[in-house]
Amino acid sequence: MFIQTETTPNPATLKFLPGETVLASGTADFPAATAAGTSPLARRIFAVPGVTGVFLGSDFVTVTKGDAAIWDQIKPSILGAIMDHFQSGEPALETGAAPAAGGHATHDGPDAEIVSQIKELLDTRVRPAVAQDGGDITFHGFDRGVVYLHMQGACAGCPSSTLTLKMGIENLLRHYIPEVTEVRPVA
Repeated sequence: MFIQTETTPNPATLKFLPGETVLASGTADFPAATAAGTSPLARRIFAVPGVTGVFLGSDFVTVTKGDAAIWDQIKPSILGAIMDHFQSGEPALETGAAPAAGGHATHDGPDAEIVSQIKELLDTRVRPAVAQDGGDITFHGFDRGVVYLHMQGACAGCPSSTLTLKMGIENLLRHYIPEVTEVRPVA
């Protein structure tokens, strides 16, 4: 098994490409080791000292390290953990643990059509681009012109995430949906 790695815009995060399907659908975000209980893969990766976050996508694993960890020192152990996982035959998520299907909150009422347009643009234009960088973005709400989004994986804590939200996503949404006036991150 050959696992490729790619840098991301976030220097604390690397994207690992095992060349196999990681999750058949959705994504799974484990921002801390305590959250990894439902994922044998995430638990293996968190066993590497210095790992502070794991994000699973369709064909990639994004790993975030702590400030004191050095990639050259922990990367071989992470590669080993990923390889061991795929050789074990275990699933990335235990049976019954559902991945996020895009994290879109439901919205009824007078803004339902606007929310539908926002979700469509996020799914077709934004999420594929964000996945290229080893992350994901989820819709959390729309209120009086403000779109609330949550960034995950490599995008969470990335120095350029604010710029991505404001200059990229906000401009795109405002261009196609005049009712959108601002995009704000949620934790």
